[in-house]
This record gives sequence, C-alpha cells and structure tokens, in this order.
Amino acid sequence: MKALWWKLVILGGVTLLLLFVLLRIGWLVDERQERQRAAEAGVAAAQSGPQVLLGPLVQRSCSEEWESVSGTGKDLTKTPERRDFVLSAVPAELKVDGTLNQEQRERGLFKVNGYAGEVTLQAQWASLGALTPVAEHKGKLSCEDPRVMFAVSDARGLRAVTVKQGNQALPVRPGTRHDSYPHGFHASLPNLAPDQALTLSFAINLVGMTDFGIVPAASATQVKLRSNWPHPSFGGRFLPMSKLIDERGFEAQWQVTELATTAPRDVLAGYALPGVQRDPEAGRAYAPNPVPGREGSPGVVADTLAFSMIDPVNPYVMSDRAIKYGLLFIVLTFVSVGLLELLSGKRVHPVQYLLVGLAMTLFFLLLLSLSEHLGFALSYGIAAGAAIGLLSFYGAAMLGAARRGLGFGALVTVLYGALFVLLNLEKAALLVGASLLFAVLAAVMALTRRIDWYALNGRTADLPEAEPLATR
Repeated sequence: MKALWWKLVILGGVTLLLLFVLLRIGWLVDERQERQRAAEAGVAAAQSGPQVLLGPLVQRSCSEEWESVSGTGKDLTKTPERRDFVLSAVPAELKVDGTLNQEQRERGLFKVNGYAGEVTLQAQWASLGALTPVAEHKGKLSCEDPRVMFAVSDARGLRAVTVKQGNQALPVRPGTRHDSYPHGFHASLPNLAPDQALTLSFAINLVGMTDFGIVPAASATQVKLRSNWPHPSFGGRFLPMSKLIDERGFEAQWQVTELATTAPRDVLAGYALPGVQRDPEAGRAYAPNPVPGREGSPGVVADTLAFSMIDPVNPYVMSDRAIKYGLLFIVLTFVSVGLLELLSGKRVHPVQYLLVGLAMTLFFLLLLSLSEHLGFALSYGIAAGAAIGLLSFYGAAMLGAARRGLGFGALVTVLYGALFVLLNLEKAALLVGASLLFAVLAAVMALTRRIDWYALNGRTADLPEAEPLATR
C-alpha cells in the first residue's frame, strides 16, 4: 500500500516537472511571436504599414484682417489684427469600391501578409455652403481657392493617384495641408461657387500590410471591398452588411449613415487617424506610432470599416493553442500507461513515465520548429508521427510485448488526432474536449469494472462475516 502511494507522489512530481517544460516551450512561442511582430515592424519601416483611408475632405484656407482700437483722444491706438482659419466640408455621399489582393512579404523566417490593388471613390457635395467665411470682427476677409485633401496612414503606400472633377483631371500635390492628417495628397479646386454642387472621383493605387480600413467621413457611406484572401477578419466598429467568403477570396459591403457614426464630426474636429481594431481572437495587431490630433482635440476618430488578412493557421497561434492542451494530454497518456500496466501486470517505473512524458512534451517543440518552415498540417503530421513511432517502440519494451506497444501507440494516435480536431474546430473545442474526457473516463471505467482494487494491496474486498456468538 505504501509503495503505491509513493509511486503516485513521484508521478505527481514528474507531472509538475513536465508542466515546467511545457511552460518553457510556451515562453519560446511567445518569444517567436514577438519576433514575428518585430518582422512586421521591419516590413512596415521598409515599405508600407497598415493603411487607413480618410477623405475626401474639401477645405478652404481663409483669413480675416481688422484693426483693434484702444484708448481715446491722444491715446487712441489702432493695432492690426489677423485671424487665420480653415473651413471644411465632408461629402454628402461617398461610394468606395476596391480590390486589394494578397502580396506576401518575408523577413527572414517570418512571413507578413500584405496587399496591393486599386481603390476608387466617388464623392458628392450637394453644396459648399460650409466654405463661406463669416467675419467675426467685421474685418476684411480673404480666402484661397478650395482644395480637396485625402489622408492615409502611410503615404509610402501610394503608388499612383488620379483625381477628376467630371472628366477633367486635377493636378495632385503631396501632403494634405491638414495639421491632424499630414500624410496623403491634395488638389486645388478653382472657381467653385458656394452654392455649387461638386462631384469628384478618385483612383488610388496603393499597397499596405495586413490591416486596411476606411473612415466613413460622409453623411452616407457605401463601401464595397474584395480580395483573393480567403480568411478575412472584419474589424472596426461596423461589420459588413453582406459578405461572401470562399476559397477564392471574399467580397464585403458596408453601408453607414451619419445617424450611426460620429466620424464626420470627429474629422471636422481634427481627431487623430485611427488604427484598425482587430478581432481580439485573431491576434494582436502591429501598432505604428499614432499621429496626434489637432491641439485641443486629443481624441481619435472612433469609427472605421475594416478588414485584416489573418492567417488562421499561424504557426505561433496554433502552437500556443496546442500547448494549452499539453498538460491534459500528458495526464491522459499517463492514464493510458497506468491502465495498460494494470491490465498487463507489467510494472512501469516512474522514470519510464518521465521518458514517455518528455516524448509527449517535445512533440510541441517539434511542431513549433517545423511549422516555421512547412505548412502547419504537414508539420503536425510529421511531429505527431515521430512521437507516435517513438512511443510505440518504447512502449513495446516498457510493457513487455510488441502488441502492447502497438496498442499504446494506437491510444497516443487517438490523442493526437483529437488534439488536431480541437485546434481546427475552435468554435466546437469545448464540446470536443468535454466529449473526449467523458469517452476516456468511460473507457477506463469499462476496462477496470471487474478489477478487485482491494486485491492489488493484498486484501480482499469481501471480508468473511463474523460468526454469531453462541447463546447460552
């Protein structure tokens, strides 16, 4: 009896040791994930980072000059004063249509999803009355010609830009002339009357990395995006009204009005350009340095319509998820060994349990290292095959018979198959995991239902009844 308890205590220590090994492998996964994000930052620094588009926005720079009077009589003085200000108008209607196909980049071992394509926009203003200046000091007003500006997160991603007013192409200049959104371009709009309607069309050829978003800075915004990337993660503050996703890619449509978004007001207030709010389950996004908003308006534009090119079989995400099940599968393997030990009558030493556990644990390290060079499914098959082959070979010697080793290998194969199902059926992971545990418990109970547990300790469960005392 005492030997059995000591063996259980030793196995508990072995399990804690293996848990520490799993934690170390988990830290290695975290370190590789940080290097992946460093690779993303390197690609963003060398070419172009995530892109968020804002605009178009029509602006007009004006100034008011007047004289301020102080004192009376001989002390009367007139001081010239000047006030510079900018008037802005967001579109009444904005339609966006874009095709952004995958363009993968590499930094060492690490792969970064990028995109390249063309985005076309059509913007309409019913009138430009918001560009009419008002003299606050009854002074003399003077204004430049209106201009249209368009802002992007990273201007290095702009390959070509065309702006047209009707059929007339407008000369495009770098920079936006907007303090809060310095990266982008602008074009002059001469000879516009305040009551005149305006329609502009844009064709923007750009590149970016992983995340793409559009700020719905219009009274009514319609966006239609497509890509050959089959695994989009839709972020931002609005999900698509309709979407079609298959192995050839996706197509998604959004429709937002000023009743549902504060973006037009935020843009007019000079709030900073936002990043893409990625789905938390899809992984942490690379975050470039934010561009501050206008002084006195430190907020960030709240709303975007966005998607991210997420890799559902990212080796580091999948390895991290696999390690979370590691302790459970080591315990289940120990249960399998103990069950075979009990049924075969072959004693297994705690050192042999330790070696079996190490083989199970190193599977996760093999999986991580292989998945950096091969596809995840192939890496999983190779790592699992190596572990199953080793455990079957060792199990034959440990349990004293080749058929027992093959039986042990079959049990391990079932465990690795279940783990692969858990990793690929994320939404049903809890159901599959609970079903697996119940199945294991049921199998253990069925196989041990006829075992006399008291007999294992040299006792019998059915003690003989005491003879009744003789009556006198």
